[in-house]
Amino acid sequence: MPTGRKDYYAILGVSRDATQEEIKQAYRRLVKEWHPDLHPENRKEAEERFKEIQEAYEVLSDPEKRRQYDLFGTVGTVPTAPTGYDPFSDLFRMVDEFFGFREPPRTYRRTTRSERGEDVEAVLTLTLEEAFKGGEKELEVEVWESCPECSGMGTIGGYRRCPECRGTGRIAYSRQMQGVFFRSVTTCPTCQGMGEIPSELCPECHGVGRIPIRRRVKIQVPPGVDDGMVFRLSGQGNAGKAGGSPGDLYVTVQIAPHPVFRRDGNHLHMDLTLTFPQLALGDVVKVPTIDGDAELTIPPGTQPGTVLKIPRKGFVSMKSGRRGDLFVRVQVSVPTELTEEQRKLLRQLAKTMGVQPKGAEPSWWERIKEHLLKS
Repeated sequence: MPTGRKDYYAILGVSRDATQEEIKQAYRRLVKEWHPDLHPENRKEAEERFKEIQEAYEVLSDPEKRRQYDLFGTVGTVPTAPTGYDPFSDLFRMVDEFFGFREPPRTYRRTTRSERGEDVEAVLTLTLEEAFKGGEKELEVEVWESCPECSGMGTIGGYRRCPECRGTGRIAYSRQMQGVFFRSVTTCPTCQGMGEIPSELCPECHGVGRIPIRRRVKIQVPPGVDDGMVFRLSGQGNAGKAGGSPGDLYVTVQIAPHPVFRRDGNHLHMDLTLTFPQLALGDVVKVPTIDGDAELTIPPGTQPGTVLKIPRKGFVSMKSGRRGDLFVRVQVSVPTELTEEQRKLLRQLAKTMGVQPKGAEPSWWERIKEHLLKS
């Protein structure tokens, strides 16, 4: 490389065979490190360093420019000075005027920074009883709130014109290739095309304009709400940037499993365990429901697994207002321990029914006792 030329590889701190991804990573790291606003004590040096980084990346990120730079040590690129001066502007202006074109004057402009806040998602967990009754619920969510110190602007003392692009938000680059001049315009890297930079970063939010907080929001849950239902709370999301409108909060309902009931739409299901005599002879029993006990008639001869219905003891439909039903599946309870009298009665029952289970035969001790009683 000819002496006196800038070593763009050394400026970015990469090798001459570095990949495009390595060049991009080095550029991003150095831009953050040498931003002039982060070096108020030696701002002039930081500005020079920042310009060198931009110039190096402009060349090495373009395969054609990089190839020419590797071959000749230059690409014929002349970046505009901080004052926005372009040495070829007069030439291009004369060409434009000759063909009747006019370029808008490069004057200071303020570009809006307002952005709508992001939407936020949250989950509200309810018990089955809470979903049945509905009512007002509270939920704590983490959101971004507009910084009270700077009113969401991220700066103290407002903004000043960008010294790099002189408020235009653009930087023009000119180059010569085979005797032909070319010019390109890119977004100013210092102000990101805004045309201005903060006069002083807000110490509270460090220039972000927002701070994270935990906010408690109230939600009006309608009776009969179903699992997976989503509520939209307008304006309860993240605060907007620089005065932008806030985002929305989307709350998804999650209903916790219940130890007794299973929900199916607006209907409820449950299991009820009864004894053999209750199923055989019939009975009237109390059954728990979602809003108190109810009576259920067990017809004589009811078989295990039979499903009985209690009307209008389910959930209220949010659309029609009608209540669903409660379906009760009957199960039989088999005792694990029997008294002597119970065993005797069951043996007699089995005998009348024409069956003789092996377990119904008297034990040797019972046979001895029976024999002694007879003698």
